[in-house]
Order: sequence, then C-alpha cells, then structure tokens
Amino acid sequence: MITGKNYIGEAQSGKGDKTYHTFNPKLNIPTEWTFYEANHEEIEAAVEKASKAFNSYSKLSHSQRASFLNTIADEIEALGEELITVYTQESGLPEGRARGERGRTMGQLRAFATLLMEGSWVEATIDTALPKREPLPKVDLRSMLMPIGPIAVFGSSNFPLAFSTAGGDTASALAAGCPVIVKSHPMHAGTGELVASAIIKAAKATNMPDGVFSNLNSSDVTVGQLLTMHPKIKGVGFTGSINGGMALYRLANQRKEPIPVFAEMGSINPVVALPKALEEKGAYWSAQYANSITLGAGQFCTNPGLILGIKGTEFSNFVNKLSKEIEKIEPACMLHPNIYEGYLEGKQELSSQANTKQIADFKGDTPPNYAAQSVVTVEASTFLENPILHREVFGPFSIVVSCTDQEELLQVIGALEGQLTGTILGTEEELKNFPELPNALMQRVGRIIFNGVPTGVEVCPSMMHGGPFPASTDSRFTSVGTSAIKRWVRPVSFQSWPEDLLPQALQNNNVLGIMRLVNGENTDRNI
Repeated sequence: MITGKNYIGEAQSGKGDKTYHTFNPKLNIPTEWTFYEANHEEIEAAVEKASKAFNSYSKLSHSQRASFLNTIADEIEALGEELITVYTQESGLPEGRARGERGRTMGQLRAFATLLMEGSWVEATIDTALPKREPLPKVDLRSMLMPIGPIAVFGSSNFPLAFSTAGGDTASALAAGCPVIVKSHPMHAGTGELVASAIIKAAKATNMPDGVFSNLNSSDVTVGQLLTMHPKIKGVGFTGSINGGMALYRLANQRKEPIPVFAEMGSINPVVALPKALEEKGAYWSAQYANSITLGAGQFCTNPGLILGIKGTEFSNFVNKLSKEIEKIEPACMLHPNIYEGYLEGKQELSSQANTKQIADFKGDTPPNYAAQSVVTVEASTFLENPILHREVFGPFSIVVSCTDQEELLQVIGALEGQLTGTILGTEEELKNFPELPNALMQRVGRIIFNGVPTGVEVCPSMMHGGPFPASTDSRFTSVGTSAIKRWVRPVSFQSWPEDLLPQALQNNNVLGIMRLVNGENTDRNI
C-alpha cells in the first residue's frame, strides 16, 4: 500500500507542506498517489539516524550484513504484482521490463551478499614486525578497507528498480557497512516507496539498527542539495544527467569537508564499424543496431548514439540497411512528458546543425510521449568542427559519421569526450592490421566491446560501468558489479596494534578463511 510518506529509518513521516504526484506517461495523466516532500526536519532526522546507525552497522559481521541483503531481495519478491503494476504505471515501461529489472535488482543484492560471505574484498594486508632488522626495526603494520559513513543515493529516472531505491548504489553501500539515505526519484516515487518498505521489513527481520536505511521524497533539487551538503553524509551515489551529476559534484567540493560524488552521467557510446565485418555481416549488424538504438525507447546510458565508419561500399550499404531497419520498429513510450520533450529538443538541435542529413525518421502517428526514432549522418570533418554534434540525445537517436580513412577515424575518436562504452565491429585480422584503433578507443571508454552491442550491462566482478569524464566523475570506479563496493570504503592501517583488538580480518588466526597478503604472499593460512 502506497502512503506517499517518507521513511525516516523505520518510521513513516509526512510533515512537509509540499506534495506532488507521479505521472502515467502511457495514459498521459497523473497517478492517484499524493507524495509528501521531505522537509528540513525530516532530512535532519534521517541523517542523525543514519549517523548513529553507522556506529553499530559498520561493526556487524559480514554474515549479518549478507543476511540483511538476502532478506531485502526476499522482501522485494514478496511485494508481488503490486510492485509490477506501480512500476509500469509510473514509468510507461512494459511488464516484461519490470519483471526483468526486478530480477536484476534481487540478483545484485544477492551478489553482494555472496561477496560478503567470501570476504576477501576487504583486501587485508599484513606485514609482521621485524624487531631485529638493521639498521632500524620494522613495526607491525596491517591494513584493510573500512566503510566511510552514511551515503546519499539518488534514484535514477530510467531504472526505477536496478539503479534506484535498492539498486546497485544502495546494495554496494549497505554491503560495505554504510547506512543509506535514498533521495527517491520523483518520477517513480510509488515504486520507490514499495521497495523502501521491503528494505525496512528486512532491516527489522534481521535486527539492523534503526536508521540503516531511509527514503526521502522530493520533487525538485532541494532535498538532494541539503543531503549532499550535510556534514554527516560521507559520500554520494548518482546516476543521471551531466548537469545533475556536476551540480552535486560541485556542491560536495564546496563543503568544509569535501566528500566523493560517484556520478555516472552521459555517454554516446561510439561504435566503430570496420569494412570486413560489414562485408561479412552487414545486414545482421544493421538489424542488431536498429534494435539497440530503440531498446527501451533509447533510454539507456549505454545507447549507441554514435556510429563511425570508413567510406566505402560496405559502410554505405550498412547505413542504408540501418535506416530501413530502424524505421520498421514501432516507437515506445518514454518515461515522462519532460523526458519526451527533452528528446524532441535534443533531436531537433542536432538534426538542424549545418551539413547534417536525416536518413531515418519514423513517419507514422504516435500516441503522446512515444518517441519517434531518428538517425542522422554527417562527414567526419563536420563532426570534428562542431562540438554540439558530440552531445548525448537521451532517446532513440544516433549519429552516423563517415570518415575518409583510418587516420581521420582516429582523429574523431581522439576528439571524443569520455564514454561508458566503445564498440568495434570487425574481424580479428582487421584489428591486427589496425592496432592503433583499440588503443585509441581504450583511452576514451570504460568498457570496450568486440562484435556486440553496448546495451546490456552484466552484473559481475569484471564489469566496468564508468569511464573517463564526463561518463563518470571518477574513472577508477564502476557503478555496476561487485567492485562497486570499493566506492564506499577507504584503507585503514593498524600499526603495532594489540592482536585481540584488531578486526578479525587482520588477526593472526584467520578465522574468516579469507585470502590475505601476508608479508608479500597471498595466502589464507594462519600466521
């Protein structure tokens, strides 16, 4: 049942005077639910509870935190059809997408629980003392990763479950030992409240401290700004636009004590289509990329918004087939009228630039908020001269850039801003004959793909979902996969510390059975 209230730890609260509704983009009407925006008093109460909870939560065993995460997954599943119904009403996304994203969300939580139970992620390092070493004795030093404190997580618009209330940021922060305060996304506040209720149930069932999780409603930037500036918040997780991410990044660095903001922002995800691959499978790749560009109405951060190729018969045929394939696809509903309007504006701005040519544009009638897909072509020389053409259009839109030769292709890649992904369609022989290409692309992206599509982000230890700025604010970290936990921890060294007072991971007797670096050797043995 949706109440429209905030969760301040375990307590629900609706003290604020400001209310709002979510919106059903398919029906083009507001939903029935009224949500109470968190006021200053409620924000303060949530942060105080989180700060107090950190003192005990950060000290819980890995097995206790793992039990909490697994129970959250159980409680999300127990929400049943109500969650699916509210999700589809607030997002306009189909039921199959809702079920798939719910499964991914639960899978992420269980993956972090598994990581906790294995335990080696703390990177325990032990260098034992050498009191007789000459000319100076060596002290005993031991280090491991420790949680940094309460984290503010911002729900994303395009993934109401997997990147929002109990999404990857929340799951990884809770796994690390950090309480979480979610600033719920206003487009799917009902979905967020249901998931928040599942987290609170799980917290109670596993005896977590009150304040380990809170969920705050907000229709504008005020709540997010106050959370980011609060001195007891120690980190921020964000998925969204460059403007939103950079606003939080600047705020966090203006604090008396600056804090890290891990923002996953914009990306046009360049795809390089080489001649031999197009000669062998051009029709196949044109169909694959028509589907990838339009998947989820193009509302993926890994949407292929830029396709690069070398002029020739193979590339011309591929582009012609792509334009025909993409026009066959029925448009899909976007998340909200504001996102739809933003798509129209972005598409119009890029399509109207000098020396561009629109080669595909869905011509049929569409209901309100349904995005007609579009593809534009341009010469590489124009693309290099006009930075407006480098901008992301959030929706089913892509630019095709024709390069005269390999040298110009490398110039285009070198001129790109940081991206989440880069893809090469080619043969192994082509890559061997063009070694500069993968090296150039690698300097611009976090994930480099060979003969595939960028849409689809696997949740696993090897996934890198981040990249050079402006794809993310820190290219060393991922927001997807179990390595995401490293955003919310910092290394702490213990020098000459009484063994009984050390964390279990650093004691001589390796009761946790984890891999540790002991005097330069990776081992799970006792010392």
